[in-house]
Amino acid sequence: MLLIAALLTLRLFAMAWLPLMDTTEARYAEIGRKMLELGDWITPWHDYGVPFWAKPPLSFWLTAASMKVFGVNELAARLPHFLCMLFVAAACGRLAASRRDTPPLATLGLLCGAALSLVSAGAVMTDEALVVGTTLALCGLWQALHGPRHRDGAILLFAGLAIGLLAKGPLVLVLAGLPTAAWAVWTGQGRRLLREVPWIPGLAATTAAAAWWYIAAELKTPGFIDYYIVGEHWHRFLTPGWSGDRYGFAHAFPAGTIWLFALVSTLPWPLLLLAAASTPRVPRSKAASPDADTRSWHAYLACWSLAPLVFFTTARNIILPYVLPALPPMALLASHWLGRRVGSGRMHAWIAGGLALSTASALGLLIHTERSGTVARSSAKAVVNAWEAQRRRNGEPLVFVTERLHSASFYSAGRAEFVASLAEALKRLAPNGGFVALRDDDTSLLARFDCVTQRTEVGGFVLLHLPSPAWPLAGTGTLATHRHLACGG
Repeated sequence: MLLIAALLTLRLFAMAWLPLMDTTEARYAEIGRKMLELGDWITPWHDYGVPFWAKPPLSFWLTAASMKVFGVNELAARLPHFLCMLFVAAACGRLAASRRDTPPLATLGLLCGAALSLVSAGAVMTDEALVVGTTLALCGLWQALHGPRHRDGAILLFAGLAIGLLAKGPLVLVLAGLPTAAWAVWTGQGRRLLREVPWIPGLAATTAAAAWWYIAAELKTPGFIDYYIVGEHWHRFLTPGWSGDRYGFAHAFPAGTIWLFALVSTLPWPLLLLAAASTPRVPRSKAASPDADTRSWHAYLACWSLAPLVFFTTARNIILPYVLPALPPMALLASHWLGRRVGSGRMHAWIAGGLALSTASALGLLIHTERSGTVARSSAKAVVNAWEAQRRRNGEPLVFVTERLHSASFYSAGRAEFVASLAEALKRLAPNGGFVALRDDDTSLLARFDCVTQRTEVGGFVLLHLPSPAWPLAGTGTLATHRHLACGG
């Protein structure tokens, strides 16, 4: 338990210390910040006047609410997603504790120590909220069928589906429905499933809890339903290199890549499982043959674990977090199997070793990224801070000659501007002067500003202060009008 606490404490420290990094994390944090700034809790906004139709609002609600309480900063933006991970871990631990054959502490260690859990916990993203929904739904379904409080389990099931619909849309119906159907067929419990779960009132309540937002979003920004349902749920997964993505770019991995992602996401535990598989099984007296209930439990966890991977097998436009919904059942299944295979004493010792390795690896990664400058170059926080410290009046804007950087928008509270060319930047600064930020590897542009003495190299940028409508030409001692603002004329 101490190792789990140490790992989570390290993650909390990283949440407060690391700047928001482009593009995904900073983009979602900035959408949450805009939601708070604009007071618009219906439509997430990608930019001022540009709605963000790619995701439902739950994760943005959480981010905005946290920033309303704790202020606009990295920790506040990330905290709700860390709490989502803790909620998922608690739900899995509670489900494990309801059985004698699945150690809850081992389950928590396996889940919290997996590489993807550690990275995603506390990152600003939509996937943790989705995993809350899928985990709550499938934990609730098992309780509805096997627990002493069947009604409570059914409530959890349909509450989880509603959360998933507000977190990432209809995908939750697939990620919860596919393993449920597969398990029912595998174990022959389809009739029981239909008979004992109040599907009609439950799904009606789920629909009522989520559909209002979809209707409100379409009425507020017409076109949302078409883009989100058809584009994000068909073309994104089945059209390689889909060019209709309004907010980023489509990935094009080979079919089946999700399985490689799953292997990487669960490190270091595949190594532990291989080691356990190569050791002698504990004597049968300590690991009795599974009964019908245990076999049903095996099947349920296997279907739950495999469903996301099978569903995304043919998809090529995927990212690593798509594995997240499979991690809770994988942890439960691995905990159950390890206990039967090697015994509780050796299992806990091995998991402790894995957690120590995860903690050391995370700490080493933090130190390496800091020393290498990777973190600083992945965020515009440093250059925005330099602008805030140097500007003499509010009228001096910050103009980036680059693509839009969501971290710059976040840290400047939406005040940073982005242009495609130096000419546009100089035109923008001509009336009253201001600051221009250039990439530090753009030598051709930087050479034109050799005469600018107030310059700051920070975070992969060179911040130049151009204080008035006229600047001295390099090597001439004369002044250039706003038509020739660069030193080289």
